[in-house]
Amino acid sequence: MRVLVTTAWLHPGDDVDRLLKEEGFEVVHKRAGRLADLVRDADGVVAGTDAFTAEVLAAAPRLKVIGRTGAGYDNIDTEAATERGIAVCPTPGVNRRAVAEHTLALMLNCARLLPQNIRSVRDGGWEQPSGRELAGSTLGIVGLGAIGKSVAELGTLLGMEVLAYDPELDHDFAARTGVRAVPLDELLRRADFVSLHIFLDDTTRHLIDAAALARMKPTAYLINTARGGVVDEEALADALERGELGGAALDVVEVEPLPAASRLRAHDNVIVTAHVGAATAESRARSGRMAAQAVIDVLNGRAPAFTVNPR
Repeated sequence: MRVLVTTAWLHPGDDVDRLLKEEGFEVVHKRAGRLADLVRDADGVVAGTDAFTAEVLAAAPRLKVIGRTGAGYDNIDTEAATERGIAVCPTPGVNRRAVAEHTLALMLNCARLLPQNIRSVRDGGWEQPSGRELAGSTLGIVGLGAIGKSVAELGTLLGMEVLAYDPELDHDFAARTGVRAVPLDELLRRADFVSLHIFLDDTTRHLIDAAALARMKPTAYLINTARGGVVDEEALADALERGELGGAALDVVEVEPLPAASRLRAHDNVIVTAHVGAATAESRARSGRMAAQAVIDVLNGRAPAFTVNPR
């Protein structure tokens, strides 16, 4: 059986490659060409962020499983996969600490105005602007899943008041950690830092739109390490141009890489990182192994540890 590996940071000879080959699989790493052509003879895929659309899946009659090296799977048409009997197996939980730490790094950079100060010193200046401390600030977390919980714990340790909104909020966790559950409107009005940790689907696309941004404090910062489509970037650029927000820090954007013409590039109080929240050696190693194991299990007739479409 043949396994196609499309995750950009996996390569021949690494642990995932060896793990798959030890099971007797032929391993093919992504090369130039249309994904539909590359996946045509694959029985399994270890997938990165490539778009596995219904058209791509239709071109892969042998495909039985997609092991996704990441917690999100909005790049895979799960309905089409289910219709074709293809198990979709993301790797939840493996990157929670990495993304939580990256979220904290973004908040600290915003709070202490580090990008502006670093740029000023590099240009020969020696300005000493007053930032703010995270302790005593209010952190609003939208989406209290695995990553949101880790961010909440870090915020609490730093002395922040933590608010959370989640339609399926874990009230036991909230009570145990002192997190206060509030409606989204209240969170937006009260938070000094609004941090997004929700999946992207039809119910959350552009959840943070012009109306939501208008509810935020003019000194507040928006942090997004979830999915770019959760934020209406045109509305965000409008709010920034009007001085209605303290700034934003985005690890994800609607179109990646960020287009050269994006208005977000023009603002000193906007930080954009290249979707590297989960990009630690430890997180990637865990994710690669888990995705490969899902492929191994399904191709050997066993149930994977986790799948989003178990039927």
